[in-house]
Amino acid sequence: MMLAGIIGTISAILTTTAFLPQVIKVFKTKQIKDLSYGMLLMQSTGNFMWIIYGFMIDSMSLAVANIITFLLVLSLVIAKSRYH
Repeated sequence: MMLAGIIGTISAILTTTAFLPQVIKVFKTKQIKDLSYGMLLMQSTGNFMWIIYGFMIDSMSLAVANIITFLLVLSLVIAKSRYH
């Protein structure tokens, strides 16, 4: 079971921070035309559902990782509406 926790933690860190380079690039360049609202909507909806699921199964690590990812994706939505 310890191995599962390690794998879960590593995967949460990787998938959560995967959006960070995109967020940094968007706010530096103010170029966001290549990101579609469809992808951002699907990603944020999926993250929101993972948050609910994390609370339902009492997994704070799952919920927190997806809250962070949701906020990163939300920042891209805000940037897209602002810089579009």
